[in-house]
Formats: sequence, C-alpha cells, structure tokens
Amino acid sequence: MVLNKLLKNKWFKYAIKGLLALIVLNVLFISSIYLGLWGKVPSTDQLKDLKQSQASQVLDVNNKLIGKYYIYDRQSIPFTDFPQHLIDALIATEDARFYEHNGIDIKSLFRVFFKTILTGDKSSGGGSTITLQLAKNLFGRKDFGPFSIVVNKIKEAIVASRLEDIYSKEDILTFYLNTVPFPDNTYGIESASLKFFNVHTKQLNISQSATLIGSLKANNSYNPRLFPKKSRARRDVVIKQMEKYGYLTPEKATKSIANKLVLDYQYYAPNEGLASYFRAEIKKQLDSLLQQDKFKKPNGETYNIFQDGLKIYTTLDNTMQRYAEQAMRDHMTKLQAIYEKAYGKNAPWLKSKSAFIASKRRLKKYKTLKSLNLTEKDIEDSLKIPQEKELFSWDGTVIKSISTLDSLEYYMKFLNSGLISLDPKSGAIRAYVGGIDYHFFQYDHVSQSKRQVGSTFKPIVYTAALESGMKPCTYFSAKAITYTDYDDWTPINASETEDDDLNYSLEKALSNSINTIAVKVLHETGIDNVIAQAKAMGITSHIEEVPSIALGTSNLSLIELAKAYTSFVNDSRLSTPVFITKIEDKEGHVIASHNDINPQQPAEKAFSDYTRQVMLEFLKATVNDGTAQRLRSSYGFKNDIAGKTGTTQDNKDGWFVGIMPNLLTITWVGNDNQQIGFSNTSIGQGANSALPIFANYLQELNKDPKYNAITKATFEKPSTDVIEDLDCELTKKDGFFKRLFSNDSNKKTFKKKKKKKKGFFSWLKGDKD
Repeated sequence: MVLNKLLKNKWFKYAIKGLLALIVLNVLFISSIYLGLWGKVPSTDQLKDLKQSQASQVLDVNNKLIGKYYIYDRQSIPFTDFPQHLIDALIATEDARFYEHNGIDIKSLFRVFFKTILTGDKSSGGGSTITLQLAKNLFGRKDFGPFSIVVNKIKEAIVASRLEDIYSKEDILTFYLNTVPFPDNTYGIESASLKFFNVHTKQLNISQSATLIGSLKANNSYNPRLFPKKSRARRDVVIKQMEKYGYLTPEKATKSIANKLVLDYQYYAPNEGLASYFRAEIKKQLDSLLQQDKFKKPNGETYNIFQDGLKIYTTLDNTMQRYAEQAMRDHMTKLQAIYEKAYGKNAPWLKSKSAFIASKRRLKKYKTLKSLNLTEKDIEDSLKIPQEKELFSWDGTVIKSISTLDSLEYYMKFLNSGLISLDPKSGAIRAYVGGIDYHFFQYDHVSQSKRQVGSTFKPIVYTAALESGMKPCTYFSAKAITYTDYDDWTPINASETEDDDLNYSLEKALSNSINTIAVKVLHETGIDNVIAQAKAMGITSHIEEVPSIALGTSNLSLIELAKAYTSFVNDSRLSTPVFITKIEDKEGHVIASHNDINPQQPAEKAFSDYTRQVMLEFLKATVNDGTAQRLRSSYGFKNDIAGKTGTTQDNKDGWFVGIMPNLLTITWVGNDNQQIGFSNTSIGQGANSALPIFANYLQELNKDPKYNAITKATFEKPSTDVIEDLDCELTKKDGFFKRLFSNDSNKKTFKKKKKKKKGFFSWLKGDKD
C-alpha cells in the first residue's frame, strides 16, 4: 500500500530516476577510466614486468657504498632484507587490515567520491591502502582538473586490483618499500636507511624503522634531518600504533620511545659527500666504457648509469679516503690562514693587482659585456651588482650578498690541493682527493690539472744517469755553471749555504735537492736520454728538450707522476692506476670484469733492478737526512719511508711524494691562478705546504691496526753490489793542489746543442728544494 503510494508520487519517481541516472553516470564514468579515455591504465601484462629506475651504486674495495648516480635515489632489496619490525611498523601505521583485503577499500573510495565531488570537502581523507599507494608510487598522478582526485583514485584502484591478482602480499610489500618516497629526494627503504642512518635496511632497529615509516606521512614535515623534534614525535606515534596492534609489548614500546633519535647522515649526491672527485672521474670513465659494444645490454642498448641500477666496484678504500680527506682539511685550514697573513695588505688577489685584473678579463661575463661594446666603467658597474651567493669557507658554507668582482677576489685567495694514494704493485687507487671541496671547486687536481713538478722530476734524471752507467759515488761540485748555448742560463740553489769547493755524491745531491748538480747530472746524461727514461716510466705529457727539465719545469698531472714513481717499489715496472675492478647489472651479472676494463700492466722493466735499489736508497736518504727529514724529526715516524719534496718557481707549487713498500702517496698544494704563488719559500716549499698532508694521513693509518700491512711493511734489502757502490763519503773536498790547478770552467754547453731561444730562460732562477 505504502509502496504503491510512493510509486504514484511524482517526486519519488524523480528521485528514483535521478538515482538510476547517477548510477548509470558513475558506471559510465568508471568505464571511461577503465577503457583509457582518461589516460591508459597499465595492463596485467605490463604489471607483470615492473621496471623501476634504480640508482647505480659506487662501491669501495670492501663493498661499502661511497656514492650513487641517479635520477631517483633508489636501490632495490629483497623481502628477506626487511626486518620484521619494519613490516610491522608499516602495516600498523599505513594499513592495519593489509592482510585482510584485496587491495581496495570500497567504503573509503565511495567516501572520497561523494565528499569530494558532491560536497567539495578536500579533507575527506584518502582511504588508501598500501597497494593503492604502491599504484600511485609506480605510475604517479596526472592533472584532470576538478576530477583529478577521483580519476586518479579510480585508476589506482584498477591497478591495485590487478596487482593483488598478480602478486603475493609479500611481493607487494617488497615493491612498496623499494619505491616509496622518503625525505631528501630518496626513494626506497634501502636508500633511506643508508642516507639517514648509514646502515643497511636489515640492520635498522625499531626506533630507526619507526622514524623512516613515520616520515611517509609527510616527507618534508617529518624529515629527521630538518625537523628532528617533529620526526621524533611522529616516530613515537608509529611505535604506539605498533603497540596498539600487538606488534610490540608495552615494555618494548616504552623502551623504543626512550631511545634518542641519532642520525648518521650520508651525502651521496654527485657534488657532495665522500670521494666526490673520485666519483666524478668514475662517471667520466663509465660514459666512455659503456659506449663500447662489448659492454652493452643483450638487446644492444647502452646501459644508463642513472636508471639501470648498476654496481660499480672500485679500488678505493672508504676508510683511507676519510683519513686522506681529513688530513687535507686539517692542514689546508691552517695553511690558508698562514698564507693570507703572510701577504697581508699586499695580497696579489686584491682588485688593484695585475693578477686580479687579468682574471677579471678572463671572466665569461666580462667578455660578454665587452662584446656589447660597453665601456670599462659600464662593465665595472655591471660586475659590482650584488647577488645572494653560497660561498665556500673553511668554517662552513656561508650565504652572502656579493658582487661578481667581490666573488672573484674572494675565491682567488684560496689554495687548492690534490692527493692520490695507491698500491704501487697493482695500481689500485686507495684514496683520491681532487681538491678542497667538489661543490665549489670542481676542477680535478689529480687527473685534470697539469702543473710544474719541481724537484719531484729529479729522481727521473738520476735514474737516467744510473742507467747510462753513472756510478752512485760520482761526485759533483755545487758550484753554479753558466750554460752558454741557452742564453747564458745559470741555475742556482735555493740555499746559499752550499760550499762551492764541496763535492757531493749523487745520494747527497738528490736527498738535499741541489739544483746545480741536478742540471750537471742532466748535462752528463743527455737530455734525450732523460726524456726517454721519463717516457719509459709512463710519462706521456710533452717534455721540452731544454736543460731546465732537470729542475722540474715540465707540466705533469699528479696521477701521471704517481704512475712513474710506482716503478721504484714495483720491481722496476710502472703500474697503471686502477679505478674500477668490475661492473654488475642490477641482477648481479658481470657486465665488465677487471681484465675487460683495465689494460695489462707493462711486463717490461723501466730500468734495471740495480738502478731501482740505488734510487730507493737515495729516496730513503731524502726522508732520513734530506729535505723531508721532518717526517722523522717533527712527526717521529718510524715507518719505512722514502720520498721527494718539490717546489716550483716563485713558490707556485708545493709537492711531496711519500713512498712506502705497499703504498705510494703524492700530495700537491698551490693556487689555481698560476700567477699567484706563496709569498715566501718558508711557507711555500713542498716540505711545508704539501708534506704535512701526507704526514697527517700516515698518522691516521698508523693508529689503525687494520692497515698494519701498509704501515709496518719494510723495503727490500739492497744487493751486495748496491751496498758496496754506495759505500762512500757523502761529500768530499778536493785537495789544495787539485783546486789550484783545476781547469773546471764555470761556463759550459750541453752536449746536444739546441737553437737558442731568446729570453726563454731569463726568468728562471732555479727550483727551491
């Protein structure tokens, strides 16, 4: 009766028709989404082959992560690597009924639809499940105007339903935790664990897991690096949820809440963090290496280091790298202050100085303004406009409003540095510091920069001399000689204490880095023979055929010099520096092995065993009694060490080569602007500017028993012939009559006469050590 009345009521009929129409519209609307009218929905077949962009990892010699290359900082791990408390925290917080539903909460979806569309309530909540969130993480969301939320939610529901049909709950959790975004542009739990706590996911404790899961609600607001108090409060909410659903006992929950939130934040971005210069060089090598056909994918495509999740295994030692970087920072901080104080108000980087004016005119902005025919005044005015800039400082990064000219003056004063430390037998690079801070100074002073090497070239001269038949106890006078066929060039010594009547053995002359004798040794050996010896020791840069090469006027890279020096402790054979040992794809298949990547080390010897043993004794004497003796006297090192200091013209470059049986380390210090040197030799000579970095580094290695194989290694014992040939006085004086009747001229010509180069050597005064 009542029903009949209702059916006859026109308003009821209208309501029924309206409801049916609404249902039809909803069905049509959902069907249009399903059919792809709002954008294609991933099919079941596509979902069976999920491919996600993954970061490529750079690993050290002990398989520790030192950096990544990525678009999205993501690296996948299996379900077995998830601790149970991590899963519990996720489910308790994000989806308590995860194991009970098929991925879709129908009531929540209808709530979102009706409240958002009909009432415009944007705070209606999402009703999202882990599977729905996974769908969003995998495929993102698009803008459909006022229908965006509903369309995206329905598309995600379709994908979620398909995912639940294809994958197990375990698989879905694995996909989710490997793709979900965490703070600081980090994707996936493994990347987040390593970035925020420096541990792998399986090593997370309850507090750490709760912190990361808690950040999923709002990546920025609950970022533990930026907002530790908010992050901790959110962590506590997660722990209480775990207790609420029975995953934690009240006692365990209370204990976990009491734990302090302690981060061990790691920087893996390309221009930050450990070994930034090394990682940049690795990338350059990969860009070339992976283009080769033999290293491409089976389908012929080139691997993408930003997306394909490669594992690049390197020779670097994570701990040694930290020691090296800290050694550099500790010394350079002090040296910079001394360097600036020594110049005072007469610093060459000030705006009134010629070095500054020349640098200003090399600026790209200056050249652009000049090309517009602006006057110098207009250019100056433009370059004086201040802007907010991030500036490097040894006290930490600073933000300052500063003009282009002020910025140039500010940066021109900074000294820079380079260090390479490698196994001289295998060539494996253990530490690599290309500069003082990659974020601000991206020019690599190990592989890219070429500088005059000063006295570090002298051992090559002496090696050539020994190879040509000169005996270790050959004596030379320290007296200066003028070489008439080279514009009357007269090399002099850094110190004026050398006695012109005193004759030095080769050992004494090299260990005390006497310039006049180095040139005389070159003179006796022949320039061509010395250059040939340098090439045999792996020097590939051009060496000009002039006598000043005895004092290190050639420009070489730090890594090139290191290659040459390896031969002194590698059975007279040079070692090519090795960066990468192998590359794997994300499935663990080897793409390139050590032998594929690295050329075979040269089999032939660069010089005889006799020469090697003699030279090693010379270089040990440099540390024991020569220009590097402060390693013994000031630092008190008892290690077996050989070495060579070096300083170039006007104190522009300071060098030190530290040689140990199982480790070769070279350090360099100087200003990137080669017009600017140190104000005086006492600060700028290699023994003061570069040697302390090696000393700081070795101090840390000596403290760490893990490196006993390096620090306690001993040099080979020289042969009987070598011992006998070195058994002579280091210095001697000629007798009165020999000196009286000596016809030793203070003018000479080189054996192979060269065409005069007018004025070329007029500036050269000689090396400092």
